[in-house]
Amino acid sequence: MKKLTLSLFKNEAEIFVRDLSITPIADLYGTTDGKAVGTYVEQAFNNYLEKKYLYTPGSAASGIDFPKLEVDLKVTSIRQPQLSCPFRDASQKVYGLGYNLLIFVYEKTDNHELRAASLNIQNAIFVAKERTGDYQTTRGLIEIITRNSNQDDVIGFLEDLQEFRI
Repeated sequence: MKKLTLSLFKNEAEIFVRDLSITPIADLYGTTDGKAVGTYVEQAFNNYLEKKYLYTPGSAASGIDFPKLEVDLKVTSIRQPQLSCPFRDASQKVYGLGYNLLIFVYEKTDNHELRAASLNIQNAIFVAKERTGDYQTTRGLIEIITRNSNQDDVIGFLEDLQEFRI
């Protein structure tokens, strides 16, 4: 078996979402629980990859789904988009999470005749770890710096973030 690289991972994600979008899924029929859908997709993607590649799947302890590739998979509904990807501190909001994100955005429909769900993957988005910082935070800091503000202004801005957004 081949070793899974980031380039292969991205290619396989494209193939996987195409296949998933045309596959009826009895286990998800009638469910409205986004967490159940996300768990199903993550497990299905891991199973798909395990058949083709050598790689180490993630665990709750590692914190991300594909630790060797530094990629975390997030699955969210187009009708009610949510990502559970909290920044641990203000530095992550500025410099990024320290790992890449693969985001699958789906639309779920139930087929009552088949008693199965369909997940139409609307978008599969790869976000490089260098681009995972919070846009508003970074923009705010750039504005502070361009106004020739001082260190106290930057600290105050970051403390406000810590208090209200993190």
